[in-house]
Amino acid sequence: MKLPFPGRPLALAVFSSLLFSLSTAHAEEAPKVALVMKSLANEFFRTMEDGAKAYQKDHPDDFTLVANGIKDETDTGNQIRIVEQMIATGAKALVIAPADSKALVPVIKKAMDAGITVINIDNRLDPAVLKSKGISVPFVGPDNRKGARLVGDYLAQQKLKAGDQVGIIEGVPTTTNAQQRTAGFKDAMEAAQMKIVSVQSGNWEIDKGNAVAASMLNEYPDLKALLAGNDSMALGAVSAVRAAGKTGQVQVVGYDNINAIKPMLKDGRVLATLDQAASQQAVFGIQAALKMLKGEKPGVDADNVIQTPVELITQ
Repeated sequence: MKLPFPGRPLALAVFSSLLFSLSTAHAEEAPKVALVMKSLANEFFRTMEDGAKAYQKDHPDDFTLVANGIKDETDTGNQIRIVEQMIATGAKALVIAPADSKALVPVIKKAMDAGITVINIDNRLDPAVLKSKGISVPFVGPDNRKGARLVGDYLAQQKLKAGDQVGIIEGVPTTTNAQQRTAGFKDAMEAAQMKIVSVQSGNWEIDKGNAVAASMLNEYPDLKALLAGNDSMALGAVSAVRAAGKTGQVQVVGYDNINAIKPMLKDGRVLATLDQAASQQAVFGIQAALKMLKGEKPGVDADNVIQTPVELITQ
């Protein structure tokens, strides 16, 4: 039946109002999740971002995603500003790979005080500093010490003998994952009776890793291996070994299993690396955050950790 003219605008207004109400309800059902990573110049974090975006595309009704990264691995100030921006723009959950395990804690507390659910991924926030601020943040990620130990054990078993000299290229030393990976490498080398002649930071970056590796090779001509805390630094180490004319004489191992390292594993320039499911790291964190937003327990252990898988990768 055709409505009389005066009734049609009213009906349209009611219909439009209903559509607006439904769209508003849908928006409320899809909370904004902010993913804040470290340097997107690092292939590992680009892979992490791609995985998160693919997951959101497959679950569009569950959440909306805003992904951000910083300029380089030590750009802590900018990462703090990004978190503050996410607080201001109404994020319901924050999934963060902190550039610094201690310096990010105050802004994390600010986010939690604003009612935002926070999940920590990749690099664990310092538990003592969290406690001092009166907050608790679940950590979703791998056992970095265990992963590095797997890589170090393989290196020792395959290519080294007791007493050989090795150097460790560490990530940013104020980050928990760098500290844990260095500890894992040390565990393996000390168990196999290797001589660790140097531990220096490569700041997670190719160029810095290259410079540190070149310095070690120059200072310790009998060096037999370089253990890099991530694959970016391992790429730099491979270049330094080649420049020193020691390809095949000095072994290189890494951590992350990024695509750029795979040809080097194949031809032996890199002996081993550690896969920690880069494409799923943020996804694991997002899943935990969504559970918490629904009032469900995320499934942490006694240490407030959800441990994710690691796998040794060799030729």
